[in-house]
Amino acid sequence: MASPTDPAGAPATGAASAGGNFRWTVCGLLFFSVAINYIDRNIIAILKVPLSKELGWSDADYGHIAAAFQIAYAIGYLFGGRLMDRFGVKRALPWAVALWSVAAAAHGLCSLISPTAMATFSLPWFSSASRTLTFVLPFTALGFISARALLGLAEGGNFPGAIKAVAEWFPVKERALATGIFNAGTNVGAVLCPFAVPRLYAAWGWPMTFYVTGALGFVWLAAWWWLYENPEQQKRLSAAELAYIRAGQPKVVAAAPTVPWRSLLGFRATWAYLAASIFAGPVWNIYMFFLPDFLHKQYHLELTQIGNWTAIFYVIASFGGIAAGWLPGFLLGRGWTVNGARKISMLICALAVTPIFIAPHVPAVWLTVLIVGIAGSAHQGWSANQFSFASDTMPRQAISSLVGLGGFVGYFTGAVWAEVIPAVLKATGSYSGIFAVASVMYLVALLFLHLLVPKIEAAK
Repeated sequence: MASPTDPAGAPATGAASAGGNFRWTVCGLLFFSVAINYIDRNIIAILKVPLSKELGWSDADYGHIAAAFQIAYAIGYLFGGRLMDRFGVKRALPWAVALWSVAAAAHGLCSLISPTAMATFSLPWFSSASRTLTFVLPFTALGFISARALLGLAEGGNFPGAIKAVAEWFPVKERALATGIFNAGTNVGAVLCPFAVPRLYAAWGWPMTFYVTGALGFVWLAAWWWLYENPEQQKRLSAAELAYIRAGQPKVVAAAPTVPWRSLLGFRATWAYLAASIFAGPVWNIYMFFLPDFLHKQYHLELTQIGNWTAIFYVIASFGGIAAGWLPGFLLGRGWTVNGARKISMLICALAVTPIFIAPHVPAVWLTVLIVGIAGSAHQGWSANQFSFASDTMPRQAISSLVGLGGFVGYFTGAVWAEVIPAVLKATGSYSGIFAVASVMYLVALLFLHLLVPKIEAAK
């Protein structure tokens, strides 16, 4: 692929030839939206132990709550991508942030429900002549399921919108780096969450903790409305930087219509992206929803200690997205093809995950967190390159739709994991089998991606 050039025709090799850096301000806005996104979704994992004690939840109840979020997030991801393609990032993304912020705060309203109130459900389609299958769920868990479902639906638009914004604001060679930087917001949010939430909980209790974290999204909305505009209408963007951005992007028809989902299935890249989402995507949910519980069960830690070690995990994980996002651009600058640069970066990430199977068998908590942190870092690097694979291979007007479709299948698979993991824990009392399966999922995903797309070529 030809290197981007500046208006004078010279290779674009640095910030000076780019004519400005406002595109990185946009990346910063995306970074903070993702950080807030992860604070709002991760808070429940940090508070699992005290919430379970205070509200009488079992591991199965918590599994239902986690699964509800992931099913809703899968649906939100799917339709969020379509809405981003149809209405544009400028309008659709702030609506998503506003809705999920309301949902995040709504968790606190569950404090109005009696912890002893129970809901009984009968499942007649599983009934027999002698028995009707029923299960009992605390009303507080049902309230959290409702709030988590709304949170998941709204948060589903964040990543498709962010990927679309990167595709509009960055040349191909910078996309993985920009994606890695904004995706590092997941780790910053996830670091702040376990550090701050136990302290907020200790000071004010869990309802106020949800109210405070839910309010963060509205601060971001003010910054978005002040700073963001589409590239062609952005007055803060110099003509030279706009030319640099456009020169490094595939040529597309500006008024091209949104690609129908059915048409997406005609691309081999779609099936490769879906396979990667199914196998690799759900592994991150183990860390997000179950790592604090794993640390509690494995090392019998208190809430503040769990929060501190979880924060350290996310600090370690934060480096992978930026490093593996930088690597493809470095390799491209040294003459590698997009195919080679993207896949070797993903292979390095996949190999870095494999040692996670030993995490439940080491005696020291710091070593466990280090092993899992490296795997989490590798996941972030993998994600940066998988997202960039979508923009490498698909027309611009189809990128958010593909990311949304991939998120749908990935998080739906994650919802199945959320139901299976408590059953495995009940049967075995250990996370060993869970981590063993996770250790090979990225290699399987990369194998499918390579078989389906042997050579990555830029979308026309």
